[in-house]
Amino acid sequence: MHVLPDMNPPAEPHRSAKAIYQDGTSRVIHWSEREVPFPDGRLIVSRTDLDGIITHANAAFVEISGYSREELIGAPHHILRHPDMPKVAFKDLWDTLKQGRKWHGYVKNLRKDGAHYWVYATALPNVRNGEVVGYTSVRRKPSRKRIEELVPLYRKWLEEEIAGVGA
Repeated sequence: MHVLPDMNPPAEPHRSAKAIYQDGTSRVIHWSEREVPFPDGRLIVSRTDLDGIITHANAAFVEISGYSREELIGAPHHILRHPDMPKVAFKDLWDTLKQGRKWHGYVKNLRKDGAHYWVYATALPNVRNGEVVGYTSVRRKPSRKRIEELVPLYRKWLEEEIAGVGA
């Protein structure tokens, strides 16, 4: 179990909550409405072990996340989980990966400073000698039109999650 420190509150207007993660850990998070645009011409690349612990972070990932490489390596990937993201989106990701298949989707990530950034992510299992040993995720600039279409759906899923519908 990897315990994450509480986030420092940003100077800008923000909301705060206690985030409780799938692994049973929790921390206080803070988030603002500020979006950091995905950098043109860049790809974010990371690798994790089977438990979602980050083992590799490229320079673009370090820059856009606001975390240092040292803070990212060894941390659970949910360090980036924005409270606007419904759990069902991540359940689909993990179910797909555990079936040995490639997953694609739009994700709103939380930066260390409380701002956010959107990505179009592709995640796939890393297979060595016929065995899955971890996962790789490549994130690229997302379609603004698709984000605008997904925000109401993600909000609906989140409301259903909070209400305990369909779980």
